[in-house]
Amino acid sequence: MKVVKHSGIVVDFDASKLRKSLLKSGANQDVVDAIMQHIGNVVYDGIPTKQIYKIAFGLLKKESNSFAAQYNLRDAILLLGPAGFYFEKFIARIFESEGFTTQTNLTLNGKCVSHEIDVVLKKDNQISMVECKFHGSNEVRTDVKVPMYILSRFNDLKDKNHIIYSKKDQISNCWIVTNSRFTSDAITFARCSNLNLLSWDYPKNNNLRTKIDQKGLYPTTCLTTLTRSEKDRLLTLSCVLVIDLIKNPESLEQIGLSSNRMKNVIKEATSLCNYFKS
Repeated sequence: MKVVKHSGIVVDFDASKLRKSLLKSGANQDVVDAIMQHIGNVVYDGIPTKQIYKIAFGLLKKESNSFAAQYNLRDAILLLGPAGFYFEKFIARIFESEGFTTQTNLTLNGKCVSHEIDVVLKKDNQISMVECKFHGSNEVRTDVKVPMYILSRFNDLKDKNHIIYSKKDQISNCWIVTNSRFTSDAITFARCSNLNLLSWDYPKNNNLRTKIDQKGLYPTTCLTTLTRSEKDRLLTLSCVLVIDLIKNPESLEQIGLSSNRMKNVIKEATSLCNYFKS
């Protein structure tokens, strides 16, 4: 059976891939089996993958909001756009969870020109720059032109003193982070040029998806008990992560939620984070 991806490309329906993504949501085998059976009864040749996702999401939500929230993770990251400002904040928080000190949105003078840097990291007296390439679609790939361009910026900034954490800081490493995927040429060039890459599925065992799951660093935009406008308002309050709501539930009151709705949101948030701590 053929399915149509968001990009319009027609591919074979991969039931095993769908099953794997459903299991990652935290749903047990019986729930996943029931969803797979339902989808098997309604899919047809040429069905859009978006429609399959919608059906699976709806069935998971009936079972548990937190299952649906986890299943919704990749699309939830898209809501950190469209400009990517909140994606940069999100990435900074992920690095902070790994012991880095971070700063966002800095302008540094290079040897030739000035550069706007998305995130700066410091750990073990080493300072790195991070360039975040946010895409508004999961189908878009970050190609080789991106690391080639960023390498030139890195070369202009390194070996020069900057005022970041002290008056004589030097940038010694460079990261490129994207919410989508890198092309094979982009990966090859980055490896050759000693650039660090992080994407939804790269590196294989320490990618963006893995980092989020391992420490429960889910964006607030994945919660199913909030509307889109409510998620946007929370982002403006710097509530980028679900754990921010658990620690500071009063932010939900600030955006106008009733006490009953606040309880539902915190219940979903707690369930989501607790499952992946177990």
